[in-house]
Amino acid sequence: MNEPHIAQKSPYIVEVEAGKTYHWCACGRSANQPFCDGSHKGTGFSPKAFTPQTSGKVAFCGCKHSGNGVQCDGTHARL
Repeated sequence: MNEPHIAQKSPYIVEVEAGKTYHWCACGRSANQPFCDGSHKGTGFSPKAFTPQTSGKVAFCGCKHSGNGVQCDGTHARL
C-alpha cells in the first residue's frame, strides 16, 4: 500500500486536551476517524502521535495527504 485511503475530503474538527496524546490514523482505514484503531496492520503505515500544547479545537487531516502532519492544510481541495 503506497497511498493512504482518503477517509474524507474535509478535516475532522476535534476538541483536544492540552498534554494528552492522540494517535492520528495515517492509513485512512480506521473506523474511529481521525484516530487509529489498529486497522493499519500490514499496510506499512503507522499512527502519528500528537500532543497539543493547548486545549481547544484541532482540524485533523481527513484526506491523509496533508503536508502539515496530522493537521489539515487544505490538500483535500486538490484531490
